[in-house]
Amino acid sequence: MRRWFPLTLIVATLAFSLTVYSRLPDSMTVHWSVTGEPDRYGSRAVGALLLPLIMLGMWGLLLALPKLDPRSAHIEKFRDTYDLFVIAVIGVMGLLHVGILGSALGWPIQVGRLAPVAIGALFVILGNLLPRFRSNFFLGIRTPWTLSSESVWERTHRVGGYMMIIVGLLLVLAGVLGTSRWLIVAISGAAAMVTGVLVYSYVIWRAEQQSR
Repeated sequence: MRRWFPLTLIVATLAFSLTVYSRLPDSMTVHWSVTGEPDRYGSRAVGALLLPLIMLGMWGLLLALPKLDPRSAHIEKFRDTYDLFVIAVIGVMGLLHVGILGSALGWPIQVGRLAPVAIGALFVILGNLLPRFRSNFFLGIRTPWTLSSESVWERTHRVGGYMMIIVGLLLVLAGVLGTSRWLIVAISGAAAMVTGVLVYSYVIWRAEQQSR
């Protein structure tokens, strides 16, 4: 049942779009700059339907990945966690879509604040799920060193999970405070996180090799 719950979220998001479609402006904001200012506009149809269709494509891809992975048996070991991961990703996309349409309808929603809070919350959720991931070729921190050692994989994902939670909390804080440069916080935090886990995974792999 949990595996198919994202489809329910997608249908609900699409139903919301169709319900409010006639009340949406002919041209609406579909993208915001790093300062939170609208910088791209699209038609009513694009604004109402593009993100739900992307959600559907994303869900289809995530549904197929476990079957395509040569280590699909490893994914089955954390299948409940994988399903929660898919629900979290689709759920946050749906929340952002409702927020964007609500803003276009005149609801008191600041997308520039909603986006970092929602994305930050997703990072926190994923950071908690990351240590449960098992070695596979599609999801997680896939470096030559994590893929060659189960121990390095587990330790790297534990540290990576902590880092992702920290970046997520910083994004939530940026949204709550209304920091206009939240995208810079996201990019710089993600870059620091990636660099940190790459270096860490290599160091512990090297230490493991030398101890043999």
